[in-house]
Amino acid sequence: MSDLIDDAGPGENAPEFSVSELSGALKRVIEGEFARVRVKGEIGRVSRPKSGHVYMDLKDDRAVIAGIIWKGVAGRLAVQPEEGMEVVATGRMTTFPGQSRYQIIIEDIRPAGMGALMAMLEKRKAQLSAEGLFAAELKRPLPYLPEVIGVVTSPSGAVIRDILHRLRDRFPRKVLVWPVAVQGEKCAPEVTRAIEGFNAMTPGGSLPRPDLIIVARGGGSIEDLWGFNEESVVRAAAASEIPLISAVGHETDTTLIDYASDKRAPTPTAAAELAVPVRMELLAWLEGAEARLTQSLSNGVRLRGQRLRDLARALPRAETLYEGPQQKLDLVAGRLDTGLVRGVQMRRVRLSEVAGALRPSALRRLVTSDAQRLAGRSERLQPALLRSVAERAGRLEALSARLALRSPEAGLAQRRSAFEGAGARLSAAGARQMRGLSEALRGLDRLRETLGYKATLERGYAVVRGDGDLVTRKGAAKKATNLEIEFADGRLTVGAGATPARAPAKPSRDASDQGSLF
Repeated sequence: MSDLIDDAGPGENAPEFSVSELSGALKRVIEGEFARVRVKGEIGRVSRPKSGHVYMDLKDDRAVIAGIIWKGVAGRLAVQPEEGMEVVATGRMTTFPGQSRYQIIIEDIRPAGMGALMAMLEKRKAQLSAEGLFAAELKRPLPYLPEVIGVVTSPSGAVIRDILHRLRDRFPRKVLVWPVAVQGEKCAPEVTRAIEGFNAMTPGGSLPRPDLIIVARGGGSIEDLWGFNEESVVRAAAASEIPLISAVGHETDTTLIDYASDKRAPTPTAAAELAVPVRMELLAWLEGAEARLTQSLSNGVRLRGQRLRDLARALPRAETLYEGPQQKLDLVAGRLDTGLVRGVQMRRVRLSEVAGALRPSALRRLVTSDAQRLAGRSERLQPALLRSVAERAGRLEALSARLALRSPEAGLAQRRSAFEGAGARLSAAGARQMRGLSEALRGLDRLRETLGYKATLERGYAVVRGDGDLVTRKGAAKKATNLEIEFADGRLTVGAGATPARAPAKPSRDASDQGSLF
């Protein structure tokens, strides 16, 4: 700056500098004096244009300084700047000649103490809760015995060993480990991709899709666990279709993923205990259930046997059931002989009475009576037979008169006349039918001429053929070496291989089969 100060005394001419020269000198001075600074303040206005850079204000109660975070630096920050956050920004001072202002190019930014982090955490929690990401109705029940468990954690830490050891002790299951960074700037994006990756797996594929996801990390400070408070991680956990258990930190540590997960475990070991039941306890329970079932069946059989025996004692003996009927049968059998003898005697008496009434005089009276009745009927039968014979003789004579012989020549002439009349009528009907068919054929021919493509050619259209094939598209016409155009009065060949026009061929198909008309 000293080289710009003129030593000329009062009243003498001062040197002239351009605006760019003066701005450049100021820039060199500020960047030389403040090559690297750490500034503590509250973040004011924050702007994120499409370029990816972050523009913001750092302020206190008396001053404001503009700050810029370039796109590459903004993507690596562990904590993204938010309005109202108290931070410590590390960077270098510079100027922006285009607006005559100084600003700080921020290379790192961290919350100014635990209070700032907690304030930002509460603000983010309230925002996500207002969106409904922590709603209880979104929580999914955990499967009782998952076949495959996906674990999102560091592959080299003690957490994965504790989870595998606990699962092996309780109930061995298949485990898929998605390795991620559990702290630092890579933590949030890797955990987000792991949750989304497990959900994107196809059920029944070559790599089995987990039935349960465990996101686990050991204990640490709030800065170490901050990646699990990032918005992308919380949204991925809330949107997961696979039930998710969060096991981040110790029992006293709470992160935002705990609110979005379906179940929170105080430790990674507790997450493994929530994931599967104890196999030995299940076996013991099954054995107890089997013993209770066996005992219940035995008691049921025993009670029913006792009931059957009680009912059997209440029933009478078999001998008492047929003693009475047997005695009754003996009594009836003893009375049967007497009854048969008495029945025979009674029927013999009735026979004697009837036989005594059958005397010869009675029989003669019956025969005389029947003979008289037959003689009376014979007298009435003869006149009836004569009348019937006379009626049948009259009908026979009438039929004989009608069956008189006729001359064969007369019958033949009559049938010949009838045959000739039928032939004349048949010829007339055939002629009428032929005239009708001829009229219909002529009508169809007129219709064919009307609908045929020749009539269309007469109206000003044409048929185009390219290289012998029909052309119906502009592209096919461009590819053809020569074109043959058929008009109503003849054909015209166009192109390198042009030949004299031929007389129009007699159509044998419809216009739709001949080519394109234009």
